[in-house]
Amino acid sequence: MEMKFRELFLRSLGCLLLNQILVHGLRAETLTIATYNIENYVPANRMTAAGYRQEYPKPEAEKRALRAVIKGLKADVLVLQEMGGQPYLDELRRDLKNEGTDYPYKVLLDGTDADRHVALLSKRPLKSVVPHANLEFTYFNGRERVKRGLLEVTITTAAGDITIFGVHLKSRFTDRADDPMSTQRRIGEATAVRDCVLERVGDPATAQFIILGDCNDTKDSKVMQRLLRRGKTEIAALLPAADSRGDSWTHAYRKEDSYSRVDHILVSPALKPAVTGGVAHVYDGPGVREASDHRPVVVTLEFGR
Repeated sequence: MEMKFRELFLRSLGCLLLNQILVHGLRAETLTIATYNIENYVPANRMTAAGYRQEYPKPEAEKRALRAVIKGLKADVLVLQEMGGQPYLDELRRDLKNEGTDYPYKVLLDGTDADRHVALLSKRPLKSVVPHANLEFTYFNGRERVKRGLLEVTITTAAGDITIFGVHLKSRFTDRADDPMSTQRRIGEATAVRDCVLERVGDPATAQFIILGDCNDTKDSKVMQRLLRRGKTEIAALLPAADSRGDSWTHAYRKEDSYSRVDHILVSPALKPAVTGGVAHVYDGPGVREASDHRPVVVTLEFGR
């Protein structure tokens, strides 16, 4: 009798444990997020097969390659830089859907730059959208705005809300002689972005957020340091990233045939344990060299393991 009771007890316990495994398994989820500078999805001065053209739209061959890359990313959330106005974002979203990749949710940030925008496409519902188009910083003897602003969206996951901050900092083109490569301006923009992020998230040690985009600077630059720390406060960790061959570049300067990593993904300390493998990845699939002068960077977060 005692043996029979013990056998029944162990069977019941096994069923209970199996049920818990199934329940937690159902709750587990992943969230894949990517950043991608799509190189002038807007009329711009460019070289074409017919020669140099002013205010020429992005060629159809580049658009096809771009859509192939986006399809290959399989991202739930895609942060874009150098997107044109709303009609161009609508066009890209429509063409992607026609080819089987649907992003039901979209956001375009209207910043000081009237031509090139930060935008976002998402397969997941957006709990909130907060555009920061008027961030200012001190620049020499005056005040300037962060040219493309800061895009903030929040998505609900099994691990709670995740806030995504999308950026595109000033290029390295020299606008004024006393600021070579616009380094000081970019530092000012990064500082304004950092302060806004801290104001929005509160304690970065406990908040779940990610900062990503085209920062137009390398990982060891003063620009990136502004986004990583403020004084003794750790804001976020910069994720290592490389492609399938181990190469880490994300931008090709075709004129000089030089390569650098200027597109980055940073995660808050509380979110870092969810990063699959502890690293991001530079996408190097089909079409990536034809679509843009940048390569996308992607990270997968896993919750409820």
